[in-house]
Amino acid sequence: MDVDLTPKLAKQVYGGDGGSYHAWCPNDLPMLKEGNIGAAKLALSKNGFALPKYSDSAKVAYVLQGCGVAGIVLPEKEEKVVPIKKGDAIALPFGVVTWWYNKHDTELVVLFLGDTKTAHKAGSFTDMYLTGSNGIFTGFSTEFVARAWNVEESVAKTLVSSQTAKGIVKLDAGSQMPEPKQGHRDGMVLNCEEAPLDVDIKGGGKVVVLNTKNLPLVGEVGLGADLVRLNGSAMCSPGFSCDSALQVTYIVRGSGRVQVVGPEGKRVLETHIKAGCLFIVPRFFVVSKIGDPDGMEWFSIISTPNPMFTHLAGRTSTWKALSPQVLQAAFKVSPDVEKQFSSKRTAEEIFFPPPN
Repeated sequence: MDVDLTPKLAKQVYGGDGGSYHAWCPNDLPMLKEGNIGAAKLALSKNGFALPKYSDSAKVAYVLQGCGVAGIVLPEKEEKVVPIKKGDAIALPFGVVTWWYNKHDTELVVLFLGDTKTAHKAGSFTDMYLTGSNGIFTGFSTEFVARAWNVEESVAKTLVSSQTAKGIVKLDAGSQMPEPKQGHRDGMVLNCEEAPLDVDIKGGGKVVVLNTKNLPLVGEVGLGADLVRLNGSAMCSPGFSCDSALQVTYIVRGSGRVQVVGPEGKRVLETHIKAGCLFIVPRFFVVSKIGDPDGMEWFSIISTPNPMFTHLAGRTSTWKALSPQVLQAAFKVSPDVEKQFSSKRTAEEIFFPPPN
């Protein structure tokens, strides 16, 4: 596979006083199209309101910064008005209608990663707005809109034409919006910064995995996800997805080094990654990361709702499961060398603290 895996930053697609919408383009990051994955980011300033829309793709949303409100309408269901905050992961199945609002001084930033196999364009989200200058009903004649909504044509014209902004608006201070309900979070949202840890290695790192057990809606989305926090100068074990899943990784905080190795033992990526970068690891390729002194945090989606991984170093690695004779034959080394190898990494797994 000869595909450019270089991490990329998102580019602004549109925006104004209320905020901005950014996306990663398949032309810049070819693995998006190759893997049928979309990636975008919404940033809302104070009183910013992202107009109601639906998308041609199922997604997982992750709140990178701030707090606010998300309006979510599943097909043929009532609206959920959900309070959201930093660390929240939200499963958004295919066909869901959403809106987003920020009434706070701190900018609200939400990451979207999703599956584009049903999309109009592989590797890109196409959003369908219900209102605004590019709203769906601007394409219908006034007669059709009036009959559909059972209103006078003059009213229909006003409803369709009054909102002249596209995608994001800034509401007047004091504007009344629905109050979020804490109970609406149940089954819709999981805060990855507060959830029980799936992995906690002292001096190494921590992992929270998003799957059908702690957020059943991801089964409808068809994606799994995880939040990984790597300690300063620690290493993440070389590993790969053993169920043919694709890994899409966004660097939330910090920086570090990453290497990816593909078929025939060829290193296909070696680079320094920083906050805001997105990169993709193809199926069965092996990836490893080492954090800079301040550590690194990333949020990933995996193209299956209950992902499985195989690690190639550490206590639970494949090498530790193999018998000494197989190791000696595979490495073509003496029993003494094999014994030195097997006696290492007997405690650490997945994450390795920095050397003393």
